[in-house]
Amino acid sequence: MASSSAAAGTGGKAALFAGIMGGVLLVDVATKAAVQRMLREYDQVPVVGEYVRLTYIHNPGAAFGIQLGPYSREIFLVLSLVALVALLVMYWFTPAADRSRLGAIALICAGALGNLIDRVRLERGVVDFLDVGVGTIRWPVFNVADVAVTTGAIILALSLWNEERRASEGG
Repeated sequence: MASSSAAAGTGGKAALFAGIMGGVLLVDVATKAAVQRMLREYDQVPVVGEYVRLTYIHNPGAAFGIQLGPYSREIFLVLSLVALVALLVMYWFTPAADRSRLGAIALICAGALGNLIDRVRLERGVVDFLDVGVGTIRWPVFNVADVAVTTGAIILALSLWNEERRASEGG
């Protein structure tokens, strides 16, 4: 019996991970393709007045416009691969019952993979298009993958913090 329940837990773990990762990756790739098909680079389309716009740009750096000089694309390509390997190791060691951590890892993997696809296929960098702000005070333009990585990182940090807190409390 123990092996069949372990197998069911592993299947549930894989299904949760694949479902979240696949869904987020699909939305990321589809939205980037739609933006590239419908807009010209630097076009700005208001969605909610000046507060939320679609602004099509290419970002050779990391999330939210972080740059590391002329080799940003290559550096972030390598860092993405390293991060994906580390996340897959973390996935492997995460118990099936820790659904929040598995979901967080899946979000981060989906975002990293979505932007990695762009880095490989587009020499100019990742397609970004979500533009939020007021007037000239704006957040750097981002995409669905960036939202997934950021959300996943916050959930993962909270999950690890709660685990550490429980361990230090003795239970």
